[in-house]
Amino acid sequence: MGKINLQKVLIGGLIAGVVLNVIDSLLFGVVLKDQMAAAMAALNRPPMTNAQVPWFVFLDFVAGIYLVWLYAAIRPRFGAGPATAARAGAAAWFLGGLLITLFMWPMHLMPANTQITTLVVGLIEWPLAGVVGAKFYTEGAGVGAGAGAGMGARM
Repeated sequence: MGKINLQKVLIGGLIAGVVLNVIDSLLFGVVLKDQMAAAMAALNRPPMTNAQVPWFVFLDFVAGIYLVWLYAAIRPRFGAGPATAARAGAAAWFLGGLLITLFMWPMHLMPANTQITTLVVGLIEWPLAGVVGAKFYTEGAGVGAGAGAGMGARM
């Protein structure tokens, strides 16, 4: 089992972060914009401003790097390829999307339809970002000379 290629994790992770940022921009900046503003008003909080956007952009890039790192970490057990990358994305969504939402659900911080929408979109978004980012991940030279080496060169 080889070491994780951190340079490729960073490259693939930044690309996965672009996918996350595009989807989140559309979801929160267009589709749920009014619902999010209403939810914030109901909590007696001001609506989100453009000054806050860089923080969310940064966090999506951090999440993208984590996704590709997770893919690299589970790759020796599940094999290289998009199915493993989608598993990494689903695992990240489970922890960062589903469980967090379920912890907050009883507090009624957001309307149920908004939470369900973000969960469903996230279930598609996170595996997709993992698959796209994993396309740019390869192990270091000389690693994976055994079974699946050809597949590892592609993913």
